[in-house]
Amino acid sequence: MKIDAHQHFWRYTPEEYGWIDEAMQAIRANFLPENLLPVLSANGIDGTVVVQARQVLEETRWLLQLAGQYEQIKGVVGWVPLSHPDVADLLGEFSQDPHFKGVRHVVQAETDPAFLDGPGFNAGLRAATKLGLSYDLLIVAGQLPAAIKLVDRHPQQLFVLDHLAKPEIHGAPPAMWCQNLRQLALRPNVTCKLSGLVTEVPGWKWTPELLRPYVEVVLEAFGPRRLMFGSDWPVCLVASTYAQWMEFVRRGTESLSLDERDRLFGGTAAETYRLKA
Repeated sequence: MKIDAHQHFWRYTPEEYGWIDEAMQAIRANFLPENLLPVLSANGIDGTVVVQARQVLEETRWLLQLAGQYEQIKGVVGWVPLSHPDVADLLGEFSQDPHFKGVRHVVQAETDPAFLDGPGFNAGLRAATKLGLSYDLLIVAGQLPAAIKLVDRHPQQLFVLDHLAKPEIHGAPPAMWCQNLRQLALRPNVTCKLSGLVTEVPGWKWTPELLRPYVEVVLEAFGPRRLMFGSDWPVCLVASTYAQWMEFVRRGTESLSLDERDRLFGGTAAETYRLKA
């Protein structure tokens, strides 16, 4: 299978999606399976992993309903309140659905630098580990050191780094980001999504030449067998079409072997999220 390991669905309202500001008019609309399926077909993608965009249980339930209706949705990474005392029961409930593959929290928006150290959050993560669920790390570059400590506390938990930890891209890769990314990659229980770069360029004025050094860093750090392609659709649409991003990733990984490219464009995602054809 060729898999897009990172995309979203939503019914847009300004109240529920306040992070979509005036500059992001292109995605102030509904984005549903019927909008995505023709795009997947045109780009040769067999299935996707849909990822939470709101921190409400209703969205997680809705995404699981969609997965039950559309065979192209192979897995759901949903939100649950990991710090809640009853989180184990919630995770057990969701895990009854075979499409429920993992959990994500919008850590990038947390202002407390010690958020990932919280005892409640870590207890919830241990409950996810017991159920074999993955955890998607949505962080910014400055949160990489805290993420490394989190991973070290949970050596049996499978982590997925979203969007390369969202470095700000306006020149050569920052030395601190490179150093911390390489340190995180030393942990064998972490995989990484090659996604989200186009929206980290100021003004979204990206070029292949600008992004290619960042791809080279992540390829060297994680290796192609622990990387997975993700579109970040529809967020990517503020800066790129789906086809443009996919073509950039294809061209930027032409030097890989056929087996390595198969891992990047599906195999790693299928293994990480336990996807079925």
